[in-house]
Amino acid sequence: MAQIEVLIEDTRWTDAGLHALAERACVAALAELSLDADFEISLLACDDARVAELNTEFRGKPTPTNVLSWPSEERSAQVPGMIPRLPADIPHEMELGDIAIAFETCVREAEAAEKPFSDHVTHLLVHGTLHLLGFDHTNDPDAALMEGLETRILAKLGIEDPYRV
Repeated sequence: MAQIEVLIEDTRWTDAGLHALAERACVAALAELSLDADFEISLLACDDARVAELNTEFRGKPTPTNVLSWPSEERSAQVPGMIPRLPADIPHEMELGDIAIAFETCVREAEAAEKPFSDHVTHLLVHGTLHLLGFDHTNDPDAALMEGLETRILAKLGIEDPYRV
């Protein structure tokens, strides 16, 4: 079973029940890909200012965003639209990487989409976990693969398709 280490910098995340949401979302993403080993994920629960700092430092974008991910190693597929090299294929790999999530941006996006906050956060944590596993959305085939996985995982959790218009 996955081990999710949560570091709460913004206490509003505690009130939002982030520990339970993270456990549910990350485990569901791993289970969908038949990954049931003791993988480790570190999650930083922070505010927009902190995520903006991280986004500036690592992506050169001086703005907040909803979620950021740092895989412990490169796992991307060689061919767009194909499944990446999953950790199950890498013996003894346990640490998947780090995720940071921004409170204010998540609240704004959930309100704008008229979605429950917990559903939106669950989606973003599934999304971040898939990034740790090498999935991406930088081109159409990769985006279709990743969004399809997200939709399937969320449906199993009773959450509506976040990409349905």
